[in-house]
Amino acid sequence: MSNNPEKAAASQAAIDDDEPDDWDKRIFSTGCSDENAKLTDCYYEKKDWRVCKKEMEIFRECWKRHGNNERTSSKDV
Repeated sequence: MSNNPEKAAASQAAIDDDEPDDWDKRIFSTGCSDENAKLTDCYYEKKDWRVCKKEMEIFRECWKRHGNNERTSSKDV
C-alpha cells in the first residue's frame, strides 16, 4: 500500500460511494429496484418517457405486486 495520503483519500471516497444512501435504501425497500433501474436507464438513453412505456408498465406492475401504493398515498392534515 502506498503512503500517498491523496491516493488513500481517493480510495476511501470510492469505497464510500459504493454504500447505499437513503435514496437507494428507499428504492431497494420497494422490491422494485431492478425495474426502477431499467426504467431510469431507458429514459436516460432515449430522453423520452413515451418510448419507455414497456418499462413503465413493468415497474407499475411490480409496484402494485409489492403493495407499494400505500407508500405514496396522501393524508389530509
